[in-house]
Amino acid sequence: MSDEKQSINGAASAVVENECPTTSVTEAGRVEAAEEDNSLDAILVRIGQFGRFQLINYALLCVPMVFNAFFSISYVFTASTVVQRCNITQCDSPDSLYEAPWLNFTVPYKNSAWDSCSRYVSVPESQSLSSSLPSTEFCSEEYFGNKTESCGTDFKFRDEERTISTEFNIFCQDEWKLSLVGTINNVGQFVGIPLGGYFADRYGRRTMLAIAGSLSALMGIIRSLSTNYSMFLCFEFLDMAVGSTLFPTAFLLAIELVGPKRRVAAATIITIFYSIGEAMLGVLAAYVQDWRWLLRVLYAPAILHVLLLWILPESVRWLLCQGEEKRAAAVLRRAAEINKRPLPETQVDELLNSNRQKLQQANESQYPISQAARLFAWRIANCCFCWFTHTLIALGLSLNSVNLGGNKYNNFMFNGFVQIPGLILPLVIMDRIGRRYSLCVSMLICAICMAASAAVGPDDYAGSLTLFLIGKLAITCSFQILYFFTSEIFPTNVRNSLLSFCSMIGRIGSMLAPQTPLLAKYYKHAPSILFATFALVSGFLTLGFPETADKVLPTTMEDARDLDAPRQHSDLPEDSEEQVAPSKMC
Repeated sequence: MSDEKQSINGAASAVVENECPTTSVTEAGRVEAAEEDNSLDAILVRIGQFGRFQLINYALLCVPMVFNAFFSISYVFTASTVVQRCNITQCDSPDSLYEAPWLNFTVPYKNSAWDSCSRYVSVPESQSLSSSLPSTEFCSEEYFGNKTESCGTDFKFRDEERTISTEFNIFCQDEWKLSLVGTINNVGQFVGIPLGGYFADRYGRRTMLAIAGSLSALMGIIRSLSTNYSMFLCFEFLDMAVGSTLFPTAFLLAIELVGPKRRVAAATIITIFYSIGEAMLGVLAAYVQDWRWLLRVLYAPAILHVLLLWILPESVRWLLCQGEEKRAAAVLRRAAEINKRPLPETQVDELLNSNRQKLQQANESQYPISQAARLFAWRIANCCFCWFTHTLIALGLSLNSVNLGGNKYNNFMFNGFVQIPGLILPLVIMDRIGRRYSLCVSMLICAICMAASAAVGPDDYAGSLTLFLIGKLAITCSFQILYFFTSEIFPTNVRNSLLSFCSMIGRIGSMLAPQTPLLAKYYKHAPSILFATFALVSGFLTLGFPETADKVLPTTMEDARDLDAPRQHSDLPEDSEEQVAPSKMC
């Protein structure tokens, strides 16, 4: 995951209301209505909602999205387990391979593979003489019993892949250290995203994007030079603490560039580039199987993020919120010039005057969080559980994709590509069958696929992969719907705070997800059953949410409470679109 990012509290949302970027959803309303008119949106319509200016900068912003995918989930390969078996001193030579004809009586066969951590005990005569005689002298079934013993630290590996497991001798009982890397990565995101949101609000979107990308690149390169496990773990945390803000910051800049009719499409498309980044990671990892060089390939180009300080314009909305009126007007004039569209100075002056009034009103506004907590306690609790479920499953499936069997690099690549239709599908089904039923059905499909995968035979790779990909598509689809839905069930003045809170709680799921592969050590299908159970329970609980399709976004507490009333069709024009932050998937 995600898996989905956020500009404030480790959540994944930050979008624009009026001119200030500190709230998350644009209030729908008629352009003609004076109180609801957004002067900046009107200017964006006039100078081109997605012209050449937006297209160039939008393409630039897709690059940090791809790098964020590399940074946030590269540990799947750098800290992955490797396929190994015990080195049998009586049989193995320095040149022997992982597969050998005498493994049937020297190494136990479990879960369709040779046991990676134990071997059959050899008889005393063989043990005492094997060191002084040729290795094949006692390599026969009569010299091995039925009892097993630990391999120690002497292994034979199937592949040439080098990870921190082989580098720092992390095998068998110590494999929890490999899973811990993923948890620390997500703890870094938990810390870094709210900090990044704060600094982006304080010093600017463009500045934060350039600095965060460059610092993250530096952390990754230093991590590739790690001399021990502790150093690797430390820089894994620091990498995410400084770089996890790339997704929400790039996302926010991208949707602030375009006009109101293009925001939902722009948000969906730029999120797709995160999924493309995941697929590209699988391809690169297949060709660069040394973890040190893989990190250098992934991180070294990201140093060029610093160039964004000179080639990317700052967010107009952020400039307006900071009172930087001249700079904001200059960006708008440049956009109009590149798009070859006229921009009357009177409209610019009207925007600046309106902005001064809104800044003053913002300073006087109140955020009744405590009142919202009382009125919407069940809604908030259900939302938090739903977010937890999605982050657990979405990231958990990405991490477990490499354990499906077959080629793990192809599996991970498929895992990235299948998210693309999952991100587009909500745009088709949400308005047709409603948010609530779309969310419920998507989660139930995921639950069914995960449960069915437990019944598939161990040798049916095609069946396992098919069910996995359908389940991944379904949870991606429901995660995308969840962003839209969560942004629509809370009132304006607490919407961003509650969305951030729900997704922050949800990040606990992403911290636990890296531990789910360890469950397969005890029962192969345990992760799938866990995901199916959570998806099933949360899927049915989503029916407790109010339906928001064809309803006006709630402005007040009363409006949000009245969402539970029978559907009332809105009189909004068809081109009025609410703005939300879609997810980053694992």
